[in-house]
Amino acid sequence: MSVRFFKQAAAEQASLTAEVQVTVARILAEIEAGGETVTCHYAEQLDGWTGPAVIPRAEIEAASAAVPERLKDDIRYAHDNIAAFARAQLASCRETEVELRPGLKVGQRLIPIAAAGAYVPGGRYSHIASALMTVTTAKVAGVAHIATATPPRPGTGIPPAILYALDLCGADAVLALGGVQGIAAMAFGQFGLPPADILVGPGNAYVAEAKRQLFGRVGIDMVAGPTDSMVIADAGADADLVAADLVGQAEHGPTSPVWLVTDSADLAESVMARVPACIASLPEPNRTAAAAAWSGRGEVVLCDTREEMAAHADRIAPEHLHVQAADLGWWRGRLRAYGSLFLGAATTVAFGDKAAGTNHVLPTSGAARYTGGLSVHKFLRAVTWQEVSPEALRDLAAVTARISRHEGMEGHARSADLRLEKAFPGERFDLGATPGSSV
Repeated sequence: MSVRFFKQAAAEQASLTAEVQVTVARILAEIEAGGETVTCHYAEQLDGWTGPAVIPRAEIEAASAAVPERLKDDIRYAHDNIAAFARAQLASCRETEVELRPGLKVGQRLIPIAAAGAYVPGGRYSHIASALMTVTTAKVAGVAHIATATPPRPGTGIPPAILYALDLCGADAVLALGGVQGIAAMAFGQFGLPPADILVGPGNAYVAEAKRQLFGRVGIDMVAGPTDSMVIADAGADADLVAADLVGQAEHGPTSPVWLVTDSADLAESVMARVPACIASLPEPNRTAAAAAWSGRGEVVLCDTREEMAAHADRIAPEHLHVQAADLGWWRGRLRAYGSLFLGAATTVAFGDKAAGTNHVLPTSGAARYTGGLSVHKFLRAVTWQEVSPEALRDLAAVTARISRHEGMEGHARSADLRLEKAFPGERFDLGATPGSSV
C-alpha cells in the first residue's frame, strides 16, 4: 500500500490533561456536597452570571418574540428535518415477541429513558443546531423530561435564538449554566429537576471530562473530543469546493483535525494552494481558529487507488467523512468507519451540522470504529422478557439444571429442580450430578 503525505499534521497533543481531570473532580465534589448554592457560585465565577439558574417561562417567551421571523423559519426548517429523520429512526426499531419453542415466549420492549440532560455549548459560537439535535431527538424518542444547560453571556444571558430553538423542540427546563456546573446540575437533579438518567451533547474539554467522570452514575452519549473532518476526493473533484469544505470545518479551532485523502497529486497541490486564501477571507475569530487548525492539524494524503483511500479513511474513522469522487454507490458500500457520511459535491458537512436532518452529535477521535452518533436509540432501553408454560418446562429446566451444575452453581440448579418437582410430581429427570455425589 502506497500512502504519501503532501502535508502531515503535527504530533497530536493530549487534549485531556491531568489538570482538567483534577479540576473537574473537585468541582463535581463541591457541587454535590454544597448543592445549588455552590452551583450558583460557579455560575458567577466562571460564567459571570448572577441571574436565575432556571430561565423563567416569561423570559423564554420574550426572547422568542425578539427572534427575527426569517431566522425562526430557518430554525423550524431544520427542526422539521431533524424530527422527521428521528421519527424514521424510531420506526426502524420495534418491540418483538417470539415463541422460540412451544411454551417458551421471549420478547423485547423499548422503554424511553425517563429524564435526559442536554448540554448546548456556547463560547465562541451560538450553537442553535446543537439545541435542535439533542432536544428534538430525545423528544421524538419519548423521553418524559428533558432539561438543558447552556452558558449565559455575562450581562445578557442566553442568546434569544437558542431559547427559541429549545422551546420549539420541547425542552422542559432551561438552565443558564455552562461547563461543569451545568452538567452537575442536570446529573444531580438541582433546581427542581429530576436527576438525569443520561447526559448528551457536545462541549469543551471540561464538559467532556465531567460526563466521563459521571458515567456509570448516569448514561452519556459519548466522550467527545475536538471535532474532525475528512474529505475523500478524486481527480474530478472541484478544488475550490474541497478547500472550502476543509476550511469550513477547521474554523472549529486549533485542535480540530481536517484531512484530504486523494489519488490525484494535481488536486492535492491545487487544494493546498487555495486553502490560505479561503482562511484569509474569513472574519475573526474564525480566521485565527481555522489557520491554527490547518497549520497544526491539517493533513493531505496521496494514495494510489480508491481502495487505499477507503482503507486509510477506515483507519482514521473520522467524525465527518465527505466523498467527492466518482461512483458514490461504491464508496457508500465500501466505507466502514465514520460518524456521518456525506456523498457527492452537492452536499457538505455544514448541511449535516445545521439542517439536513441527520444528527451532528457524532463520535470523534476515532471512536467511530465502535460507536455511532446520537440518535433515538440512545434514549431508548431495549429490555427483554420471558414467559414459560409447562409445555416448555421439562426441557428448559433440565438443561438449566445440568448446565448450572457443570458450572458449579448449585443454587441455580435447584431453582430449576424445584419447578420440575412441583409441575411433574413423581417424574424422574436427568438433572446432572449434585455436589458430593458419586455420579
